[in-house]
Amino acid sequence: MTNILIVNGHDYYDRAQGKLTQTLVAAAVSQLSAQHTVQTTTVAEGYEVEQEIQKFQWADVIIFQTPIYWFSITGLLKKYIDDIYLPNIFFGKAKEFGRGGLLTDKKYMLSLTWGASAAAFSDPAGFLEGKSEDEVLFSVHKTQEYCGLKQLPTFSLYSSMREPDVEDGLAKLEAHLKKTFEL
Repeated sequence: MTNILIVNGHDYYDRAQGKLTQTLVAAAVSQLSAQHTVQTTTVAEGYEVEQEIQKFQWADVIIFQTPIYWFSITGLLKKYIDDIYLPNIFFGKAKEFGRGGLLTDKKYMLSLTWGASAAAFSDPAGFLEGKSEDEVLFSVHKTQEYCGLKQLPTFSLYSSMREPDVEDGLAKLEAHLKKTFEL
């Protein structure tokens, strides 16, 4: 049995109220808790730094469920990371820059909703220059690597600002979790 922490990084706006993110978190909790122990944090509801550190120390896997705002994680999720990723707990000094991570026995997964369509990532002449989701989020992945976490495959839902097909999205998430966690 794996200990899994799911962090809901949604940041509320009138145009993006978080219903899809909450639906995805609830589905992941439901699916994963059958074979794993799951805890959650909803960043927008507030958090205590020490409790979050304890959750990270407890977890084998951290899933960040978040919308992508302006080609990155939400500002609220970035502040959460800034608050809890503390020296000598998440990382320490190292001879080589970026190699002092202290969470080397843990993995993470990004589970994302994008306003962009899937096609936006495949066109070299398009706005995203053919970059993949993981390439667009290079700094997010490097932050996790800096702390020693190992990357699991990223999950993405696209066109989330335009009436997304929630049932299809839930089916895709279920398939991704089954494959990633061998359910």
